[in-house]
Amino acid sequence: MMAEGDNRSTNLLAAETASLEEQLQGWGEVMLMADKILRWERPWFPPAIIGVVSLVFLTIYGLDPSVLSGVSCFVMFLCLADYFVPILAPRIFGSNKWTTEQQQRFHEICSSLVKTRWRAVGWWKRLFTLKEEKPKMQVHNLLLTYLIVTFLLMLPGLNQHGVISKYIGMAKREMNKLLKQKEKKNE
Repeated sequence: MMAEGDNRSTNLLAAETASLEEQLQGWGEVMLMADKILRWERPWFPPAIIGVVSLVFLTIYGLDPSVLSGVSCFVMFLCLADYFVPILAPRIFGSNKWTTEQQQRFHEICSSLVKTRWRAVGWWKRLFTLKEEKPKMQVHNLLLTYLIVTFLLMLPGLNQHGVISKYIGMAKREMNKLLKQKEKKNE
């Protein structure tokens, strides 16, 4: 029964990944470049990411647009990007010929995006549960959004460079120490 559930989720992942690859085909070169930036292939990429995100959020904070204006500008930017990127990307990034390695990396990126979407939906549900349980807890929306966006954009690089596994390992060691101390006290 467990294998059937695993097989179903594997098939669902493959189907959603194939669908996403088809939808994002015109964005391939841009996605490969963004992947390199988010994985920190150059040492100056992390400060550049934080700088760009900070500049965008400072601009939003300074302009202080209404919700309707902010959403309208964001959607307009997405529509323009969706129109121009597939047209301009091949001219900017060079040839239209994809190598097998590039196609494989594009597939991995799309698969990761599908898995990330699944996780985001889970976190979204948990966030609303938390909001129902602790309605008094308040954080400024723009600050919260800035922190979330910055963390999410830094996450692939942190993971790629082993920072996350290092700190998870440290936390596991500390937890084991605490558990051993508790066992000694109980004896």
